Amino acid sequence: MIAPTGPILNVKKLNVSYRTETGYTDAVRNVSFTLGREKLGIVGESGSGKSTVGRALMRLLPSARITAERMDFEGTPLLALKEKQMLDIRGRRMSMILQDPKFSLNPIRRVGDQVAESYLIHFKCSKAEARAKAMSMLEAVQIRDPERVYNLYPHEVSGGMGQRIMIAMMLLTDPDLVIADEPTSALDVTVRLQVLNILDTLVSERGIGLIMISHDLNLVRNFCDRVLIMYAGQVVESLKASELGKAQHPYTLGLLAAQPRIGGSRAPLSVLDRQAAWETPLEAVQ
Repeated sequence: MIAPTGPILNVKKLNVSYRTETGYTDAVRNVSFTLGREKLGIVGESGSGKSTVGRALMRLLPSARITAERMDFEGTPLLALKEKQMLDIRGRRMSMILQDPKFSLNPIRRVGDQVAESYLIHFKCSKAEARAKAMSMLEAVQIRDPERVYNLYPHEVSGGMGQRIMIAMMLLTDPDLVIADEPTSALDVTVRLQVLNILDTLVSERGIGLIMISHDLNLVRNFCDRVLIMYAGQVVESLKASELGKAQHPYTLGLLAAQPRIGGSRAPLSVLDRQAAWETPLEAVQ
């Protein structure tokens, strides 16, 4: 099937705020970007608002106030949808891979049944057909002996296998958009590369748009097509991942300078000297 043309996501001036004792506090401010069938990285420190953006797109922040001039998914205004309508999109056409499978998988159900359930929820089919789809997807994420793994419980699988199971679950319905929130942070380096290779292959073959939320600049530099840098709830810089070394915003430069390098100087790493001016995005941010 030929993937439809045009942007998958069109976000303009997205704001997310939470009620406090003194009023509303902004967590995300004026975030704007578009996403095609590509890999977009969103990078920033903990608390910068990157995960909040992902959950806002999925409408998974019931206690937050979410506003935007535009938050369209393939032409559908997400903020105008009622929750029942959103259920037809969430999990079926938009999926989210979370950080740690041990907190996302039900500990008292076999992992294969949980993968098959994601198909049963969105498609009218028999349990046998859903099981066959799940088995095929487990094989697609390079799990050896999927028959055996299908019948395991979450505590019986490794972290890397658990993350592959989560990827299988989220991609089983052939979504157009996948949001991956730190999907490899709990994995060792070798397994991380394997999982990224699997994601890269599946995204390319299926024509999926991917948002990779991460704090790892090297990961997004080598894996993504474009990068948004977030600071204090805003996108302060947007550039091609291959041109990350040409960044201009002082916050991005500070993050790059704080990275340890093999064979580099043994002097203490730079520490971010935060300034109020950092909250001003570059004019190049779209």
